[in-house]
Parts: sequence; structure tokens; C-alpha cells
Amino acid sequence: MAYEIEDNIMPLFLVNGFLEAGKTQFLDFTMGQEYFQAQGKTLLIVCEEGDVEYNEKQLKDSRTAVVYVDEFEKLTPQYLNELEVIYQPERVLMEWNGMWNQDDLKLPEDWTIYQQITIIDGSTFELYVQNMKPLLGAMLRGSELVVVNRCDDIPDEKLTAYRRTIRAMSRDSEIVLEDAEGEIEQSALEEDLPYDLSGDVIEIKPEDYGIWYIDCMDQPERYRDKVVEFTAMVLKSPKFPKGQFVPGRMAMTCCEADMTFLGFMCKWHDAERYKTKQWVKVRAKIGIEYQKEYRGEGPVLYGEAVEPAEALRDVVQF
Repeated sequence: MAYEIEDNIMPLFLVNGFLEAGKTQFLDFTMGQEYFQAQGKTLLIVCEEGDVEYNEKQLKDSRTAVVYVDEFEKLTPQYLNELEVIYQPERVLMEWNGMWNQDDLKLPEDWTIYQQITIIDGSTFELYVQNMKPLLGAMLRGSELVVVNRCDDIPDEKLTAYRRTIRAMSRDSEIVLEDAEGEIEQSALEEDLPYDLSGDVIEIKPEDYGIWYIDCMDQPERYRDKVVEFTAMVLKSPKFPKGQFVPGRMAMTCCEADMTFLGFMCKWHDAERYKTKQWVKVRAKIGIEYQKEYRGEGPVLYGEAVEPAEALRDVVQF
């Protein structure tokens, strides 16, 4: 955890996940690493007690005080301020309770989440996606790192589907899959794409848009210089350069209350002809350029044909 912190800010490092996902093991391992041995005290707030306990000697050596909070109602900004006064930490770690909606977490004004990490048990991932997707989405939304452990004996096609589901809810995170041997080389995962990458024009059917979007964001080099054709809704903004618009689709990444627009910047000489919320059929070649929204390089479309199209009723789901 290398970081620079403003003197007047209390940095919170939040590790979340459902019960028995491996949060305690992750934090216990982290506190034992040399890079964690920073100056000053650490406050560890544990919101969920599992079967694994923290190493008492390690806590002492790392000058870490532990506070257990068993009810969400106690976790108020006032209470957190009181803990800061009592323990005077330089930083705060929090092991989050996966059954609490993280969207409801309120912090003191001078506290900020500096890093958020989600730990997922791969063997139970499908169960939580089916039954607790809103809670999972709240945990994933702001995560910088997502670790999916216990992936042993899970078929490649399922791991690929897991990655896409996570990417839909956590678009900017680093996703790590692990089995008993360690990190799984994701480039070796067998892809089961519903379209032919070898075709002269890759037709993206409406029901496959989400798969294509996530895969293109994750592995843009796979699509470099490929030509795609798809139906999408237009998004325009005065901030866009002339001759550019974003064709995309509304997607339900978590629940009906959590909708987002998924699209790529498209360069098209006649972009000014179209307005936001119009539907178009786009044929474009995919390139890779620097985009500030990506904080680096990412997919960009170079339009070859754009024409009006019938609206699609269904939203993209994952």
C-alpha cells in the first residue's frame, strides 16, 4: 500500500466481500508485508467476525489496534471521529460486512477512501450474483482491485463469465483470479464469444452487446483493426470534439436503480447530423488511442458507415 496522504485527511483502506471470502487472511497477509510497515499507528475496524482470527503478534508489531463493530447503526461519522480521537491512527483499515450495503456508509468529512479492495470466493460467486447482486454491486463499484480466490476446478468458460460480470460492475478495477497454485494467467482462459472474430465484419447482435463491450475494454488489442457492426443509441456532448459522438447502450449492471451508459467514442465526419437518444446502426473499425476517460489508451471507433436505425427496447444485462 504505497500512498501519499494529505496531512488533514484520514485515509481509509476498505476491504470488502461476503462472509468467509478471505478478507481476514488478505488483511493479515498485508499487515505482515514490509511495504505495510509505515510510520505511526493503524486502526483496524472489523465489521464481521469469521472463523479466522488475526495474528496478535503481528497486530502488535505493526502497531495496529482492533475495534469490532457488530451493528451497522453504530458506524456513524460521530463514532468514527471518536475512534480517531481515542486511537490517533495514521491510517484506518476496515474489514467490511458484506451483508451491509456499502452505499449507506457515511464517513467523517476529513476521512476518505484511499483504496478499496473486494475479495470474492469463486466457489460461491454465482450464488451471490443470483441472490445478492445489489450488495455485490455496491462493493465492487469503487474497487481498485478485485481478487477472486478459490477458483480451483472452475471451468475456463465460467471464469470468463465471472470476469465479465465483475467488469460490468467495476469498470476500472484490476481483476485477479486465483487458484491453489496462485494467480491464473487470464490470457490462457478459453474464450466463448458469441460472434466470429475472424469475419471481415463482426456483427454484434443486440443481445451480445454487453459481452462485446466488456471484452473489448478488457482486451482491446484483440480488436485492433477489426470492423464491427452494431445498433446503438447516440450520446452527444458540447465537450466532444467536432466529428465525434458516442454510440452505446444503457446497461443494468446491478439492479434497475443502477443503470449506466456503455459506449465508445466514435469518429465520424457527419457526427453533427445526429442528436442524443437517436438510434443508429454503426459500422466502424476499432483502433486504440489515448483517452483521458481511460486514463491511458483504450478502444476508439473510426466510423465507416452510420445510418438511422430502429430503437432497441431491451437494456443490456449481465
